Amino acid sequence: MRLLLMRHGQTHANVSGELDTAHPGLDLTDLGRAQAAAAAQAIAEEHLDAIYVSSRVRTHQTAAPTAEDRGLDLTPLEGLEEIAAGDFEMRSDHDAVAGYIGTVATWLDGDLDHRMPGGESGHEFLARFDAAVRSIVDAGHRAALVVSHGAALRTWVSTRMRPHPDAPPATQPLHNTALIVLEGDHESGWEMVSWQGHPVGGELLDDPSAEDPTGDLDPDGDGEIG
Repeated sequence: MRLLLMRHGQTHANVSGELDTAHPGLDLTDLGRAQAAAAAQAIAEEHLDAIYVSSRVRTHQTAAPTAEDRGLDLTPLEGLEEIAAGDFEMRSDHDAVAGYIGTVATWLDGDLDHRMPGGESGHEFLARFDAAVRSIVDAGHRAALVVSHGAALRTWVSTRMRPHPDAPPATQPLHNTALIVLEGDHESGWEMVSWQGHPVGGELLDDPSAEDPTGDLDPDGDGEIG
């Protein structure tokens, strides 16, 4: 099947740099709502059978314009949530951001036993995201849009997608309303079709001043994570 994986639009936590992963999460900013509307137009030619969102309000708000345009319902699906920040929840200080990013970097390096302080291990994260994607595939769709979260998408795709020469490194930011398109399934594997790291509605809808730790695993710009 064809899987369109979109990161949600900009939230107030993205702007402040807070690690907002718990339910229900903060709303989209005005820019985030503009990104959502632009994203709906940007993917207007894509066939969609269904739209899946996490339980966090920002994914619902991001997917709403696309759902309205297509006459489709939003389907909340447990497992699509952001990597839980645990003890770092709603913090924006250096130690918290470094601890969160460092844990994700450890998973990307292959140490899935490592646990986010007060949160989940890499194995636990991948198991629940895998289960969510499997249920989407088992529903028999030709194509579905999944609106999820920055660190979660980067980690799952980097772990589950077959190597591709055009795939960006894990250190490259995944901006709000970025879109990764994959084709395949769990048995045959997932192949990258395209990877748009900037907002699909246009780079003018980006906010370079936002702190956004879950969208940029390399905040120092030195090519290193953690």
